[in-house]
Amino acid sequence: MVTVKDYEGAETAWCPGCGNFGILRAIKLALVSLGLEPHQVAFVSGIGQSSKLPHYLKCNCFNSIHGRLLPVATALKMANPSLHVIGVGGDGDGYSEGGNHFLHALRRNIDITYLVHDNQVYGLTKGQPSPTSEHGFKSGMSPGGYVLEPLRILEIAIAAGATYVARGFAAETEHLAGLIADGIKHKGFAFIDILQPCVVFNRINTYKWYKDRVHKLEGHDPTNRRAALELAEQWGEKIPIGLIYRGDRAEYCELRGIRPDNSPVRLDPKPADIQPLLEEMAAE
Repeated sequence: MVTVKDYEGAETAWCPGCGNFGILRAIKLALVSLGLEPHQVAFVSGIGQSSKLPHYLKCNCFNSIHGRLLPVATALKMANPSLHVIGVGGDGDGYSEGGNHFLHALRRNIDITYLVHDNQVYGLTKGQPSPTSEHGFKSGMSPGGYVLEPLRILEIAIAAGATYVARGFAAETEHLAGLIADGIKHKGFAFIDILQPCVVFNRINTYKWYKDRVHKLEGHDPTNRRAALELAEQWGEKIPIGLIYRGDRAEYCELRGIRPDNSPVRLDPKPADIQPLLEEMAAE
């Protein structure tokens, strides 16, 4: 039987009190609850404090460049559909540098779980505002206050065709573990935005700030897209956490004819089959 100890990796190097610790714990609990062994899981990350997480796990791992984890994760899943592929990154990594890849991953609906540590700041590079920073956010990198409104990423995900959209909170470890396990089981692209306090560079969105506002969803029908969009809009005095939206759409590997038994459909055309194509290309 797999246990949490089976996933113990290198010693962590995060700041004491960092919300990433709660996310790491929740991931381990989720994987154990599903009975998945380390060799069955592949983590792909970008750049940032959040993207160090796979180093602290014992499993398959690939560190990509900033904002580019989703293309790598997509390739892994297509090459080996039997792997449980999980992407891990931050709000800067995923919604700024990686924003274009995020939209197309939603569109493809490939069977990947994408966890975004959303601390509303760039923590690795000393505190500049991220796409989800609050309007007026002040730091050493924005002493006059951030002039832009935050990106409402849950609304964007639902509008872009997502089939699984959830929000968790790093301090609600058991609840978050349940969301992650549910996302892994979902057939399609599962996106979970995780509220993650940064104890050094974000003194606004603290543990207390979140605990005064977050509430677990009860009685919500996640298949109701209109209701899900209304929930996704909520931010401020009340912030819902839980499964916001679940849809049903064909998964990308299935559309491409890649078989679940990990044997892709191979086309072996004969020269006579492709000759018309060659002549057409030459004519152009």
